[in-house]
Amino acid sequence: MKLRTFLAKDMREALASVRAEMGDEAVIVASERGKGGGIVVRAALDEPEKPAQNAQAIPVANENGASAGFEASYHEGLIRRLRQPAESAARNSRNFNRAELLSILRNHRAPDALAHELAEAAEKSTLNDMTLALASGLDKRMKTAPLDLFASPALLLCGPPGAGKTATAAKIAAHARLAGRAVHLIAADTNGAGAVARLETFASHLRADVFEAGNAAQLEKRVAEAATQAALAIVDTAGFDPRHAKSRTAFSALAQIESVQTLAIVSATGDAEETTEIARALVTLGATRMIVTCLDLARRTGALLAAATQGAPLAHVSRSPFVAGGLETLTPLSLARILIETERADRGSTQ
Repeated sequence: MKLRTFLAKDMREALASVRAEMGDEAVIVASERGKGGGIVVRAALDEPEKPAQNAQAIPVANENGASAGFEASYHEGLIRRLRQPAESAARNSRNFNRAELLSILRNHRAPDALAHELAEAAEKSTLNDMTLALASGLDKRMKTAPLDLFASPALLLCGPPGAGKTATAAKIAAHARLAGRAVHLIAADTNGAGAVARLETFASHLRADVFEAGNAAQLEKRVAEAATQAALAIVDTAGFDPRHAKSRTAFSALAQIESVQTLAIVSATGDAEETTEIARALVTLGATRMIVTCLDLARRTGALLAAATQGAPLAHVSRSPFVAGGLETLTPLSLARILIETERADRGSTQ
């Protein structure tokens, strides 16, 4: 697999450079805004690259061998899921049509205002391909920021009940252990039925230590202890509705602990409008990244779309309830493919 990074003024120019340099089978695995403006796109290809003619690519430096190996672990997963044979891609391509795109987004139960905003942005991109046009529109609303488990501070997982916080904590711990970092799993939900026991079950398979923290003071102490051992503290909290004032007040004491990064965990199976409100409330509480779970159970991905466009960068998504299922990253392009191709598959299954 080969990775290359491209600098461009916008997503349209970046996509053109990727295709010119690496061909139609290349997969965009990450994108972010450049510090000096423009966009930085990382693309992957597990076939020999085509020689460059007009595009200028910056080779990806392998500054940290272990880090590169960790990135490859989920980049390869993306390639297996997103790559298509060239003839299949050509067969599945669809010309841009704003009315059809709006219909697709509505079929996914996307919030109406967001659907219109994305359709307008996609139309303004002037890209002929529906998927690429939608990806361009998503790029204006969606940010991605995968977790850096070599440098991450303590991680505080928060979200509504049933969103998958405990399983996500175990998945993050598994990635960290594979990366060679020690892990402290901290149960801040000490009153929930079976909450600590479930975390202990995951920890036994991961060779990770489990600690309990019944209040903010205890949690701060546990986080500090992990830091002295260079271990990654992953805090599993009790589920709550962040839209309720009392719940927000109870949680805010945990989120204000120094050197703790708050991750919002939401499910792709929720109503998109409800998810919009919940994700937005979690961001106002201090969530700096978003993880969306249960993609394996969601045929309509309006909730995923809503969560990915509420301001906090999308760190990862999960398609499996099992720890071995791991975490994946999504880019505007891969999300556009999910929205359009899932809708096509569902429509075909009902005919």
